[in-house]
Amino acid sequence: VAIKQISLLQESCSNKLCMNEIQVMCDNKNANLVNYVESYLVDKEVWLVMEYMDGGSLHYVIRETCMAEGEIAAAS
Repeated sequence: VAIKQISLLQESCSNKLCMNEIQVMCDNKNANLVNYVESYLVDKEVWLVMEYMDGGSLHYVIRETCMAEGEIAAAS
């Protein structure tokens, strides 16, 4: 599994935004998506437990890799 830690103290993160992200992950189960497992409130953070994706985040792959248009379409 992978754990995404979201600080509730940062201005960019609101409780509503965190709850929305959890709800979207719960409602969307698909073999092509990283699946949500569970979430926990730890001190001032929300920990989202998700299925582990080898290779890193899509954001990292897009920023660090030169891809052809077809590869971008497949990844998206």
